[in-house]
Amino acid sequence: MSAPRDEPLPWPVPSARFMLARLSHLVALGFGAGLARIAPGTVGTLWGWAAFVVIDALAAPGDFGWAVIIAAALLLGWWAATATARRTGIADPGFVVIDEIVAIWLVLWVAAPQGLLGQAVCFGLFRLFDAAKPGPVAWADQAFKGPGWRGGWGVMFDDLVAAGCTLLALALWRHLVGGG
Repeated sequence: MSAPRDEPLPWPVPSARFMLARLSHLVALGFGAGLARIAPGTVGTLWGWAAFVVIDALAAPGDFGWAVIIAAALLLGWWAATATARRTGIADPGFVVIDEIVAIWLVLWVAAPQGLLGQAVCFGLFRLFDAAKPGPVAWADQAFKGPGWRGGWGVMFDDLVAAGCTLLALALWRHLVGGG
């Protein structure tokens, strides 16, 4: 696992014991996705995609339901990212993946309905924007650095901007190719 920018990790990958020690860690690490030794952000996004498909199929929450789920997960993720960053002393720990999970849910919900190929495109575009951090995503990544709630929001915010960029790219593609 590579270290998050600017700060070395105090351990290469957090342990399951660390994750299970507090509810905030469990949520922040995406219920285990953040324990991945390689590309935890990608693993978290994949987990989020799978969770979206299962929740959508089993609960069929509809638009209002997804809006509530995503809003609640965003607030829960903000709290969990803040608490976990505070306890580790790392501003934006790479193993915190709740931000990727909430962001991919937002993308898949707004871009719905999508088949498997469409969802894969959503996943690929989101990972591209999240990892490469072009323009607005790079700005968002730096806008809310620091301790406390501000830093916790920053962990979530750049992924929301990457989700917005993904949705903009999809909308432009649909407009140009779909003629509408």
